[in-house]
Amino acid sequence: MTAFPRRLIAPLALYVLSALAAPVAAQYAPAPKGLTLDRVVVLMRHGVRAPLDGEVPHGTRTAKPWPIWTTPESELTPHGAEALAAEARADRAAWVARGLLPQGCPTPGSIRIRTNSSSRTIASGEAYAKALAPGCTVPVAHNPMGQVDPLFEPLRARATRFDADAAVADIDRFIGGMDALVARHRPALRLLDQVLGCGDPRGCDPAGPARLTPSADGHGIDLTGPIRTASGTAQVLLLQYAEGLSPSVGGMPVDGRTLARLGTVHAALFDVYSRSPYMAAHQSAAFGRHMIDALTAKDGAKVDMLVGHDTNVTALAALLGFDLVAPGYATNDAAPGGAILIERWHDAKDRAFVTVHYRTQSPDQIRAHAAAVSTRAVTARGCPTDAPCPLDRFVQLFRERLAPLAQ
Repeated sequence: MTAFPRRLIAPLALYVLSALAAPVAAQYAPAPKGLTLDRVVVLMRHGVRAPLDGEVPHGTRTAKPWPIWTTPESELTPHGAEALAAEARADRAAWVARGLLPQGCPTPGSIRIRTNSSSRTIASGEAYAKALAPGCTVPVAHNPMGQVDPLFEPLRARATRFDADAAVADIDRFIGGMDALVARHRPALRLLDQVLGCGDPRGCDPAGPARLTPSADGHGIDLTGPIRTASGTAQVLLLQYAEGLSPSVGGMPVDGRTLARLGTVHAALFDVYSRSPYMAAHQSAAFGRHMIDALTAKDGAKVDMLVGHDTNVTALAALLGFDLVAPGYATNDAAPGGAILIERWHDAKDRAFVTVHYRTQSPDQIRAHAAAVSTRAVTARGCPTDAPCPLDRFVQLFRERLAPLAQ
């Protein structure tokens, strides 16, 4: 997840493959009849990381101490890198089988990977690249570590014409108001209290009143309340489960099903930060244009990948008009290492088409060091539901939903 302060400075079938049971490529969705894959553009969330400082809010009470992480705060874990490698091997097998990539080392420039400038996204890109082309050199591009990259953080970089009042109004329309959002997630918030097990009937989370307001300078939004505080705690519980640490902090036992229920609170955070039409348009404004260019460039890379955060992935899904649905996760709770894959195809007449998939590993798969991944076909709003989308139609839909960049 992007490390949000309380104030944000300007989110049809299932195919499961297992390397233990069958060649991985054989389990991907069949190629559309009569079409040849010639390009894939990818937006992926970084892999499993150690908790961010303050992600479990100060004042959160538990029956027992939280487990100790050996990986430093916010860094990609070795376990997370291993899961990314499993996903890269599965992607490679599918792309080699379809003729997109060679069996040996790819031609220089045919794979382009760019990450955000945080250490966890850089490490995620490097782990993925190493497994995608083993023994080969695949550069991973990024800004200097810590330097804001407008591609992934356009609001923080003030890269769009962001209007905080318009943003809050649109978010309120989208969620029905903060009180309604909290009320919808009250069962999950009560479940979180049971998991934390502090025994206080007033709750274990230090949330104050639920408020969503424009920031004083008009370049961000301020969010307080239980969705803001509990979402981080829910995410840390999922990360420590995926990492193989004890998932319980003294309350009720925690399993994958419980984590998916708690994940609805984490997903609710993106209803505020990235999934309303206004926020999706602004959060996607820069990387969306990059992806359009990658899809349409005459001599573009065969694989063009961006590695960012859950806010990026949830914003793109919302912009294109589909939900993130994957085994082991709440709807629209972006999976660590989860990726939206936009595949470009051509037919015998050289007409271009697009298909879109969401590729993930479940928390149980990550925890078990599994080779399996899942891919789910999705449809961009405005595209055919039963056939590949013409490239020009897809690009038009994509482009017209992006917010203008600042001049």
